[in-house]
Amino acid sequence: MKKILMATTAVALLATGAHAEDTKIGILLGFTGPLESLANDMAAGAELAISEVNESGLFLDGATVSSERGDTGCIDAGLAVASAERLITSDRVSGIVGGMCSGETTASLQNVAIPNGIVMISPSATSPALSTVEDNGLFFRTSPSDARQGQVMADILNDRGIKEVAVTYTNNDYGKGLADSFETAYKESGGTVTINTSHEDGKADYSAEVGALASAGGEVLVVAGYVDQGGAGIVNGALDAGAFDVFMFPDGMVSDTLEEKFAEIADGSFGQNPSAAGEGPDNYKKMGKEAGFEPTNAFSPESYDAAALMLLAMQAAGSNDPAAYKEKVMEVANAPGEKILPGELGKALQIIKDGGDVDYVGASAVELIGPGESAGNYREIEMKDGKMVTVGYR
Repeated sequence: MKKILMATTAVALLATGAHAEDTKIGILLGFTGPLESLANDMAAGAELAISEVNESGLFLDGATVSSERGDTGCIDAGLAVASAERLITSDRVSGIVGGMCSGETTASLQNVAIPNGIVMISPSATSPALSTVEDNGLFFRTSPSDARQGQVMADILNDRGIKEVAVTYTNNDYGKGLADSFETAYKESGGTVTINTSHEDGKADYSAEVGALASAGGEVLVVAGYVDQGGAGIVNGALDAGAFDVFMFPDGMVSDTLEEKFAEIADGSFGQNPSAAGEGPDNYKKMGKEAGFEPTNAFSPESYDAAALMLLAMQAAGSNDPAAYKEKVMEVANAPGEKILPGELGKALQIIKDGGDVDYVGASAVELIGPGESAGNYREIEMKDGKMVTVGYR
């Protein structure tokens, strides 16, 4: 469980400086870097929740909400810290939706958010290490830990009758955490990992890495990387060399870009990303399309949910002071209470205002467990006839 400590002086200063008429929310994502193709749809999701709350006129007795964006570069801890500092000290945000990637999230959390007493809700940082970080009750995530994804990956491979795989991962907290989690789960289920090795992003040539993977062999190559960076380089290199023709793509690879680049040339390949089925995701898909962005892109639903949870927690606390509303995040995310779907934030604000309870389900079937992270639902995808199609949920 999270260890709740006293709020810092910075929180007190922030609380007195944040006026009821305008609560600012920071959106701290990798608008540049290896996942930039996802960032805009993620930000649009968070901003959709903010717009919905503003349209209701029910937030904190008529207060309005605005957003401020900050870039992390996804894998640039220095940029992430600088952006977080600007959001908190200059823009005076009351909370941050972010970070995006695990390493930069850890850096901005430990170096900026915790010292300043600011709540962060990440929609996409999945490293298992974030489950045990000493966060003073300030960090939550609407995406599940890769400890969960590793098990899902093992289950998918076993269900497909695949007994032997090679693994390559991007050399950072996300890649190593996922690769290790997966290897443990797969081996425990009887599978064999022939090689589990890292690759660096930003290289022009991955022939050496592909050669090592090919020598180790395997029925499938698991690519725990980024579709806008080294992950794509590895796949292209493997296809060109004839080393592998079937790949497993974890969440860092799954996006519209994956379909555009590899659906036609990697037929039969498969993978997964955090997602859920049902009325909540369906509502969000319709809302996102109407708003002009791609709501099915990875982590966009989780971004809507991160912003929504933060604002509902503020309503439940009657304050945008992080020291107060951090205590309400788990409360509004889970039962008991009336279930709340995308498009129903105004309804939720009214219920809370009237003294009732809400159980926020949202766009990704939110259920926060243990250290304030999603229990985890995954969409299983496969490349079929030149398209990336959904084949099930887990």
